[in-house]
Amino acid sequence: MTHLTRRHLLASAAGAGLVAPLAAPAIAQTFPARPIQMVVPWGAGGGTDATARIIATLMEKEFGQPVNVVNRTGGSGVVGHSAIATGAPDGYTIGMITVEISMMHWQGLTQLNPESYTPIALMNEDPPGVQVAANSRYADLKALADAIKASPGRLKASGTGQGGIWHLALVGWLGAMGLPASAVPWVPSNGAAPAMQDLAAGGVDIVTCSVPEAKAMLDAGRAKSLAIMAAERNPQFANVPTLKEAIGVDYTVGAWRGIAAPKGLPAPIAERYTAVCKKINESSEFRSFMSARGFGVRWADATGFAQFMAAGNTSMGVAMKAAGLARGS
Repeated sequence: MTHLTRRHLLASAAGAGLVAPLAAPAIAQTFPARPIQMVVPWGAGGGTDATARIIATLMEKEFGQPVNVVNRTGGSGVVGHSAIATGAPDGYTIGMITVEISMMHWQGLTQLNPESYTPIALMNEDPPGVQVAANSRYADLKALADAIKASPGRLKASGTGQGGIWHLALVGWLGAMGLPASAVPWVPSNGAAPAMQDLAAGGVDIVTCSVPEAKAMLDAGRAKSLAIMAAERNPQFANVPTLKEAIGVDYTVGAWRGIAAPKGLPAPIAERYTAVCKKINESSEFRSFMSARGFGVRWADATGFAQFMAAGNTSMGVAMKAAGLARGS
């Protein structure tokens, strides 16, 4: 091999090395070139669907391409979450993942977990409140907590199905107080609305569900919220204290929604998505939409979202094991 040929090969290799870094940003500049599919693991008309559709609408304005929401339901969330995880990592399939991704694998329903995705952004979180009937003898959370400690097993709670997010919120709160899950037996329901009806009728003593879900009964004067399991008060329910304020227990949990893509999404596209989601999260259109429905707005970028999910995944595992509901790992 001549010196000249060798020099040409080295120059070509160097040039090739320069091409890759320059090409990556170009991907983001030309993206998207066609419509995007946003997969939603839950049914049309629900809170997750509504949140996804406002994000998709605002995303279309930013990208100049259609963002089509596709509801892939079934398997307690497994079907839709799987459709997001197994999509092509090219940016044209994204989805709205929810708190259930931190729960389903513990239940043995799937091997999917928060690390099965490219995280893009956390957009929403709704922490549960601790609701009692309007005529309940418990005027504040301390009185309720003292009653639970004094007579474990006497008071009953509801809010969702067995092993659902609001059941685990109760179990986590009890655990933070040093109590077993059996200290407040769970009565499964088909959701927060029927549970709140049961609360008002005297069928159960406590309902753990998001305060927005309880709002109708609160506004009707048939229930009262004693605390929320959040780090800060909800501005829309500013008179409801946090657990820490009420009884000194520093425990937080919530139902959340975020945008994610299949694992392996090129970094330039992922970063573009995160920037667009941040703009949407801060927009008056998004905030007005969420506020009108009582949904909480929360922001975390890709790194923060990954850390948020990892912490939630651990706490869900603890709660499920405490409740005897863990079937997987």
